[in-house]
Amino acid sequence: MRLGEHLVELRRRLLISAAAVLACTVAGFFVVDWLLEVLQRPLTELAEQGRITDLLYTTVTQAFDLKLRIAITTGVIVASPVWLYQLIRFFLPGLRTNERKYVFGFLAAALPLFLAGCAAGWFVFPHIVQLLVQIAPVGSLSYLDATIYYDFAFKLLLAVGVGFVLPVFLVVLNFAGVVTGRGILRAWRWAVIAITLFTAMATPAADVMSMFLLAIPMLALYFGAAGIAIWHDRRLEKRAAAKVDA
Repeated sequence: MRLGEHLVELRRRLLISAAAVLACTVAGFFVVDWLLEVLQRPLTELAEQGRITDLLYTTVTQAFDLKLRIAITTGVIVASPVWLYQLIRFFLPGLRTNERKYVFGFLAAALPLFLAGCAAGWFVFPHIVQLLVQIAPVGSLSYLDATIYYDFAFKLLLAVGVGFVLPVFLVVLNFAGVVTGRGILRAWRWAVIAITLFTAMATPAADVMSMFLLAIPMLALYFGAAGIAIWHDRRLEKRAAAKVDA
């Protein structure tokens, strides 16, 4: 296609994606109150234990702005299959057959791992909130800015979700011939340090249990990626040896 036709195709894909995100955002408004209630449960449990905690809205429009942000975030996440499909359909004609396999293989592995990472972040989120709030002196009042509280929860889930996807990039790089499986495995010490630092930044340094709950599955995924890469390298070596013998 010519450049103008590519731009028309891009506009069509973007319009479909935007329509899907908008529709899911509108639907997201109906679950915003439930999501806010779920996010507040750690604070509610602290209040039941006698520690006064609550979310604070400092401006007239902050409550509406917060609900709008949560609805948009929900819309983008729920509509992700649509806009990811549109993105792939736009680039797919320019890819070779083996490159298409890499793209679909990456998505098939990355999406479940990202959701699993978000679930892991959601699991440790209440423990992190309770730990941080309890650091305040006994008898003090903890009024948390609602927008900052939501941003903290969202960034935690996003960071852990992305962290779970990183091993997939290693496998893709191996399949593309950039790194070897043995090279990935030899770097395991650096991987342990990097994962430890990542989980320490994603969770409070004092919450060692939450840190280990995130680090252990990430390390397992790293070594799993190394194992897949080594298996792929050996498969290529056998093919090359068979061609030489032939």
